[in-house]
Amino acid sequence: MTSPGADWCFMSLWETTGPLAQLGGTEDAGAGPVKHHPPVGGSRFRIVEFMPDQVQRPDLSAADFEIIQATQHVIEDAADPGMHRNDTVDYNIILSGEIHAVLETGAVLLKAGDVLIQRGTTHTWHNRSDKPCVFASIMVSAEPLPAPNKG
Repeated sequence: MTSPGADWCFMSLWETTGPLAQLGGTEDAGAGPVKHHPPVGGSRFRIVEFMPDQVQRPDLSAADFEIIQATQHVIEDAADPGMHRNDTVDYNIILSGEIHAVLETGAVLLKAGDVLIQRGTTHTWHNRSDKPCVFASIMVSAEPLPAPNKG
């Protein structure tokens, strides 16, 4: 699935729906609608391709989050419309290209072979290069963090 804002392309590979994965059956656990978060108690494994910033449409960021059913994770009034926080532990492995993980405390440049593990981190992604970045992302459902104080 490609986002309306041309920011990314999600390729869902696998999903588990509970704390114990099912070993039986023959159905494709990655088939079905593309969603951002895994089911509560489950996990989601996908490949994500992020396009360079210069071809993205930040004005369509809200539509990007809506199509993957993740609008509730967007940080309201953030300077960057892609800033969001997941209720997951995320294992992100950069396969090719490079991308900046932009956090509340600054940005970290990740290149092929790098791994970023996030635990409910407020973040967004920026590909400041001229080539796509591809990474594997395994998201594991987690107990949500309390909402941040706005005072």
